[in-house]
Amino acid sequence: MTGRLEGKVAFITGAARGQGRSHAVRLAQEGADIIAVDICENIDTVTPFYPLATEEELAETVKQVEALDRRIFARRADVRDLDQLQAVFDEGVADLGRVDIVVANAGIATYGLSWELTSEQWRDMIDVNLTGVFHTAKVAIPSLIRAGNGGSIVFTSSIGGLKGIQHVAHYVAAKHGIVGLMRTMANELGQYKIRVNTVHPTNVDTIMIQNPGTYSMFAPGDPEPTQDKAMAGFMSLNTLPVPWIDPVDISNAVLYLSSDEGRYVTGVTLPVDAGAYVK
Repeated sequence: MTGRLEGKVAFITGAARGQGRSHAVRLAQEGADIIAVDICENIDTVTPFYPLATEEELAETVKQVEALDRRIFARRADVRDLDQLQAVFDEGVADLGRVDIVVANAGIATYGLSWELTSEQWRDMIDVNLTGVFHTAKVAIPSLIRAGNGGSIVFTSSIGGLKGIQHVAHYVAAKHGIVGLMRTMANELGQYKIRVNTVHPTNVDTIMIQNPGTYSMFAPGDPEPTQDKAMAGFMSLNTLPVPWIDPVDISNAVLYLSSDEGRYVTGVTLPVDAGAYVK
């Protein structure tokens, strides 16, 4: 089955690499044009763990979407900055003509015991992973309503949006928060045939988990944590015998929720988690 999103336009945040790039490419494969944004600069509390995306990586997303003969409008934007995000979104809609799908994917991860997190770590996490999701929906919803065509909004939550996970209390709090936002918006927007859902990955094979900070979470106390040392911890999280899943596994869930196949699915928390939630 192909062309499930023919004639649609998807607005995707955090699109320069990882899950965001995978979503852009997968939706483009099914016919969607893409409005892609990413911060393309570092955040001080994140860089001790891993670097954020670059303009070169966003350009690679553009290249991969265009190779599928789809249009893409790509710009730098910080989801924490509502005015900046609104301006870029409006420019993208003017360029591509409409918006039908919103994927609030931009997010960060940092690590520490809950009482040892700094106020800066807490603030940056909530600003990006919760307020940034709210901003993403906020800038797009009026256009979706005015168009009168319905639509789909998908928030990237986490298995940490459904259960507690040690060493990431601020992340878990933000990911739980967007579930409440999703459920409220699903009720508010149903009258406009706009559906709102969350996806809940386990660990996904991107730089967000492939870094020493994540390794140290699964190998506590080790002064030189590595992927090999953390592997038992990765494996212990899931019911299925895998340490992580691939970005395209989440993209396929986003595709389902954004297509007519999911036309009556709203207000749902959809785990794509190798059984992490039930474990």
